[in-house]
Parts: sequence; structure tokens; C-alpha cells
Amino acid sequence: MQWKPDRHFYRIVWLLLISAFVTGCSHSEPTLSHQIPDHAFVIRNVNLISMRPGAEPLSGATVVIQGDRIASVNGQIPRGAKVIDGRGKWLIPGLIDMHVHVPTDGHFNTTFPTHTAVIFASTQDVMTPFVANGVTTVFALGAKAGHFGQRNEILRGDVVGPRMALAAMINGGDEAGRTVNTPSDGRQAVRSAKAEGYDYIKVYSQLNMETFAAIIDEAAKQQMKVVGHIPNAFKGNVEKALIPHFGMVAHAEEFAKQSSDYSNEDAQRFAKLAKDNGVWLSPTLIVLERIAEQARSLDSVRNLPCLQYVHPLLQNKWLTANQYNKGASPAGIQRLEKMVGFNNRLVEAFKEAGVPIVAGTDAGGSGVVWGFSLHDELALLVKAGLTPAEALDSATHLPAVWLGLDGKLGTIEGGKYADLLLLDADPLTDISNTRKIAGVFVNGRWLDKGTIGRMLSDLSRRVASSKDKWEWSKRTEY
Repeated sequence: MQWKPDRHFYRIVWLLLISAFVTGCSHSEPTLSHQIPDHAFVIRNVNLISMRPGAEPLSGATVVIQGDRIASVNGQIPRGAKVIDGRGKWLIPGLIDMHVHVPTDGHFNTTFPTHTAVIFASTQDVMTPFVANGVTTVFALGAKAGHFGQRNEILRGDVVGPRMALAAMINGGDEAGRTVNTPSDGRQAVRSAKAEGYDYIKVYSQLNMETFAAIIDEAAKQQMKVVGHIPNAFKGNVEKALIPHFGMVAHAEEFAKQSSDYSNEDAQRFAKLAKDNGVWLSPTLIVLERIAEQARSLDSVRNLPCLQYVHPLLQNKWLTANQYNKGASPAGIQRLEKMVGFNNRLVEAFKEAGVPIVAGTDAGGSGVVWGFSLHDELALLVKAGLTPAEALDSATHLPAVWLGLDGKLGTIEGGKYADLLLLDADPLTDISNTRKIAGVFVNGRWLDKGTIGRMLSDLSRRVASSKDKWEWSKRTEY
């Protein structure tokens, strides 16, 4: 049974979080927005978890924010600065989700050249769940031209949203899109993606072995990091896929597909191969957990507290056309449960081997809600064997290192961007405390708990008001 969403699924997902109301980083070095506050903020007497390697938490720290930057830690307080009381609170870097799929404008039907979008996504509504959950940077895998526009809206200050790193997806087979089946075409696809402004490449499941190798090699020449799937062609030959410059495997279950018995020996073998070739892992544990839950019952989706922030068309799709539930069988559910267990053992084995692990969620898949799912992933990583500190590292410092942005974000240090998450409880004692959000700094813009609550309430109200207008089976009529 094939349980991973295919390319068509993600093309649909990008169209789903659609508004009945229309409003509306590769190059992550933003220009200053006129909406970035020009006055200073000061967080005083806070427990600081900087996530700098080797640094211990600081109590009673003072963090000064000027514009979009952290001006200092325990430095001089500027005159007239707005003071935020940090007593009894903990400050960590803004979170990074290393695997998301973000909806953009699009269509389900044939259009004409000057009218290629029929359904429009509100960028703010798409981004609100991220920032409300302290997710201040996202890595969009399989990005499109529309994502460059969304990123520009954020950088202009028109939308409050996370920084966006964008990866162009390259696949094999005969599907529409950036599809290649020869080494020369694979190399040209990489060069084209580079020219279009992408800094990262995502490889997908239908690539043949020779084309995959050519893509990896050309991406290295173009100084583009590669993330993605282990193509199906490598079944039984995983050592030929885990090669230098294949920077990161995007799912733990990509290794599960390579194992016939889900044994500890296989987990350790895969971990050694990854370690020897510098390949990182983003387990995306939450995806398989959600798939297994939905195979058993759709109540797992129906009862999600964060479902109220998901557009009604997507809600309807998850509840009436759910491929995981419709295709479920006792044997399939048992296999999924074994894979979930193997994924956990993979995390443990990769940790023991010293392979860097980063937090990604594959947000946009059925039941995996933007922003909220990263906290679920952190909890699952701890359950699988990471310490709370290691889990935090997987969503802050380590992702910034892999993206090549560790000079700009990922830790709390003077000169870095003011992407910060203020918590009401200590995440080092209980990782679930990352959900207890007192406020978020997004590129120097302060969102307190009240503001976040209003943003989510407004979104929930708009979703509810249009719930009767959308039905998945009628999507081609919109």
C-alpha cells in the first residue's frame, strides 16, 4: 500500500487553503520594510535559551531589539525603548519548519493566457497559523512562482509571516511539471531552477538512478543544496542514493521503504550510510502518525482543535475524500503501525550515529496543520529519543545551519534577525511548553498573546462564515 502523498496531492494542497475573501528566504536577506518598527524593544529579566552551541541558559537576561535585529544581549538599554516584562518567562529563537507545502493562487480548470488563476489564497490567512505558533522561518519544498510573490508580500510588510526558503522540485516519469528522465535534462533542470531564483533542489520518487546522480552533481556545481526522497529506483541499493551532496532525506519512511523487516540492524545501517556521506535527516514523524490515525478513524481529523483555522474546502476534502481512510485495511493499518515504530527507531539510531536531525512536518498533508504541527513534531521527536534541548536544536540552530542562514538566525545573538518566541514555561523541562506562547517577534514585529489570539479568532470566524459555500466534490465548479 502506497501511503506517501504523490505529486498530484501536493498540487491540490497548494490550492486548498482558499479564501472566499481575497487579500492578497533562497534570497532570505530581506530588505528593510517601512513597517519594521524603528523604535527599540527590550525584554527584561527573561530566562534566555539562546541555542548557541554549548551555551547554558541565562536567567535574568535583557535582550534589546532595534528594528528587525537583535541589538544586544545584556547590553545597554536605549532611551525610550518599549519594555516587555520577561519575569517567569523563557525566550528561545523563532522556530523553523524544514518541510512545508504552502497554498498559492491557482485553478482546477482550464483557463486562458491572461486569466491563469481562478482561485485565490489570502497570504495572511495562509501565514497566520505559522506566526501564531512561533514559526518564523519555513522551508517550502516543491515551491512555485507564486511563493516568490508571497515572500515579497512578507518582506514588504504587507503580510505578517515567516521567512521563506524555497526549493524547486525535480521528478521523473511523465507527469506535468519539472520532470526529467535523462542526466542531461536533469542538469538543465537544476540550472533552470538556479536561474529562476531558487537556492535549493528537491528530488522526488520517480527519478531514475542516472538522472538522480546527475542532479546531485550539478546542484553541487551550482552551489545548491539538495533535499528530498530516495527515488524508488534505488530499492535495494540505498547506498547508491546516499551520496555526498545529497544533503537531506525529507522523511524517515524513505528509509522504511528500503527495509523488508524494519529491524534495528537496518536502522543502524541506514544511519551509518547517512553519517558517512554527510546526509541529514528530517524525520517528519507527524505525517505517518496522522496517516495511521486517519486510517483507523476520521475522528482524528474531525476532532483536531486547529481544524477551525483550515479553509472549509480543505476540511471537506479531508473528511469526505480522505485517501488514507478510504483505502484502509487491517493489513495496511498494521503495516503503518510497524512503520511508525520503525521511524522512532530510526531517530534513535541516527542520533546515536551523530547524524544531524532537523524538525519538519510536511505541513499541508491531510490533518497536518501549518504551524501547529511543528509542536506535534517536537513532542514526537522527544518521544523517539531526543532530549528537549536536542528537539529545540532541531527546530532552531540546526535548520539555520543546513539552510546556510546560521549567520542570520537560529540563535539569539546580537546582530541576528529578531525572530523570537517568548514562552510562559520552560521548554527544556517539558517540550510541550513550546505551545505556551506569550508572544512572538517576527522580523522585529512584536505580536503579544492578545494580538495572536485576535488573529486566530478572526481567521476562525472567516472560515466558519464560509463553511457552507465549499464542497470538495464540486471544486471544479468554483
